[in-house]
Amino acid sequence: MLFTLANSPQSCDLTALLRLIGPQDAFLLMQDGVLAAVRNSEAGERLATLGLPVYVLSEDLAARGLVGQILHSATLIDYTGFVALTEKHTQHMAWQ
Repeated sequence: MLFTLANSPQSCDLTALLRLIGPQDAFLLMQDGVLAAVRNSEAGERLATLGLPVYVLSEDLAARGLVGQILHSATLIDYTGFVALTEKHTQHMAWQ
């Protein structure tokens, strides 16, 4: 399953979301959700220990001036990569 987070980690229940994600799933951060991948943040530290693929939409990261400030374990993708993830993971859960 593809899980997406579009809200800031401070305005959602990130703990509950992370409990739902399994080893076969992917996690995409977009819009304000990209804030969860910032290095040395509480959310970033939690994501770094997931052991799961974490993807960050590069356009949203750039729009927030955060290029170069995310976890090294996160993978930057563009909209083409987003489409590829939706093709690979036929089920999708958008987290609020």
